[in-house]
Amino acid sequence: MMAPRGAGAKILPQDDDRRAMQNAGMGGGPTHLRTLALLVRGKNINEETLLATDYLNHFNEIIMMLDLVPDMPECMEDARAWTPKSYEEHFQDSAFADKDLAIFAYEHAPEQYRVPFDATIQQLDRLVAEGLSEIEAVLETREEGRIRESVSIISRNLQRLIDLASAIIHGDTRTVDQSSIDAIFDS
Repeated sequence: MMAPRGAGAKILPQDDDRRAMQNAGMGGGPTHLRTLALLVRGKNINEETLLATDYLNHFNEIIMMLDLVPDMPECMEDARAWTPKSYEEHFQDSAFADKDLAIFAYEHAPEQYRVPFDATIQQLDRLVAEGLSEIEAVLETREEGRIRESVSIISRNLQRLIDLASAIIHGDTRTVDQSSIDAIFDS
């Protein structure tokens, strides 16, 4: 049984409730997706993909930090402190009102969205790590123009991947493979 709604009550099923829902047909398929779509309606979670754009704030945060580096190199320390977070970790640590529902919905997101979304997030995490290393190396040159250009390119490429992740969250079913990622950076 689901916990009653009220002050502080969670609206998500506990382990016993999840098993009961799976036994009642909520383990997958169209009925399952329709039920989840109703649960997420109006909760800033896409009803079709069961994904939430709030997760992308984690990556917007690092872009904002990096964009400050050319004018305030000491911000690089904050950027270095940034660490990748899984979708679940982001929501567990967030103040998002429906964070438990967001995690539950993500666990049941249709593969056609979840697979390319997860692949895009892996690329974002990789690009952040590579970008931080590159910016640190360029900072050592103390050449303002090179620093600004490096940060600009890295930020722009991160934003392109965030835009791709956002498109997937909103129902874009493009397949994300390395060649399509490379095409983003070549444009």
